[in-house]
Amino acid sequence: MNETTKEKIRSWLPLATALFAFVVFYVTTNGTQQHFDYTARIAFALLHGHAGLQSAPPSWLNEMIPRDGRYYSAFPLGAVLSMMPVAILQTVGVVRNFPGHFIAALIAAFSAYFFWQLSRLGAKSPPRQTLLALFPIFATWTWCNVGFGGAWQLALGLSLLGEAGALYFILVRRAPLVAGCFFALAFGNRTELILTGPIFLYLLSLPTLVSESGDPAKWLDRLRQSLPSFSRFLIAPAALALLTAAYNYARFGSVFDFGYAHIPNVLQEPWYQHGLFSVHAIPWNIYKMLFEGFGDLPVFPYIHPYAFGCSIFLASPFLFLLFREGGVYKSAAWAAIGILTFVLWCHGNPGGWQFSYRYAVVLLPWMFLLILGNGPAQLSVIEVLLFVVSVAINAVATYQFLWTDQIHP
Repeated sequence: MNETTKEKIRSWLPLATALFAFVVFYVTTNGTQQHFDYTARIAFALLHGHAGLQSAPPSWLNEMIPRDGRYYSAFPLGAVLSMMPVAILQTVGVVRNFPGHFIAALIAAFSAYFFWQLSRLGAKSPPRQTLLALFPIFATWTWCNVGFGGAWQLALGLSLLGEAGALYFILVRRAPLVAGCFFALAFGNRTELILTGPIFLYLLSLPTLVSESGDPAKWLDRLRQSLPSFSRFLIAPAALALLTAAYNYARFGSVFDFGYAHIPNVLQEPWYQHGLFSVHAIPWNIYKMLFEGFGDLPVFPYIHPYAFGCSIFLASPFLFLLFREGGVYKSAAWAAIGILTFVLWCHGNPGGWQFSYRYAVVLLPWMFLLILGNGPAQLSVIEVLLFVVSVAINAVATYQFLWTDQIHP
């Protein structure tokens, strides 16, 4: 095979990987929670000039917030706007029921595409690039949790996609404006991701800053040269932040009130006795995310995950590769993981009905950067073995959660 043919095959691999991810994800999941279509219903209302529903929602949408004759959602505006294409298709009659299953598969496909493109930063062989591109989707809890297809899970999936896209358009194909749009998609669906904004700006400045000496004057001069890129990156996030403030004010009379505390009876739940966010929640979250194990079964597959969490390292042994030495972006990645993990640990509820620790989906792009950078350029045996084991664990969990009744509270 000559070099021209190899290059042609290589150029099609990202799209082939994305198509593979879409087909496998769609076939192996079934959207058991896609009827929890909070964001799509609000998007449909917003498209028709209303910030909330004008009539009572179905009984299963029990997190809708009744207020002044309307029913509002606690999802942020970014999550609602993400479903606007669905609302438009519903308006013109192309779509009737919420296609959460299909959207979840699309998220998997686009995420795999961007992860494959990001893998150019460290991997030098197509097999390693393909394996790493599929790792966040099929070798972690993303597979099962996003596969539920409900509004909560799709918001996490869209945040994963937004982070991956933002990193690609910063580190691989420099386009600050487009990167900012993807960052807006990310924090629009998971508000805590706004805290990583400075880290994205730092990465955006790296081509100018990493080559500088310790002279503060030269550093500041190069920083000033980065300001146009910063400005372009911040256009979409700033616009979304302002629109979200107006959206919050229109619903609840405060630009900082997202409505979560207004969900009927939510503050009476035992895990929120110290508030929605509290340091008192940290020990429970640490246990759920890092230390909780599996239950056992007397028949194949002999183990089963618990319904409300298990260690991310048991769910994905591939993550043990995080602790290898090296990596160009390790400081930025660990900073992002540390900031986000602290915020997630302070949340009163570790995630409810889930496989492993679903909130940690937003950590995966940063974990991807670490594993990409601290490993060899070529695919290694240990990576293949850990990937196969991780995929097998998550395949079993996806089957048990989405296709059987083996998992019980």
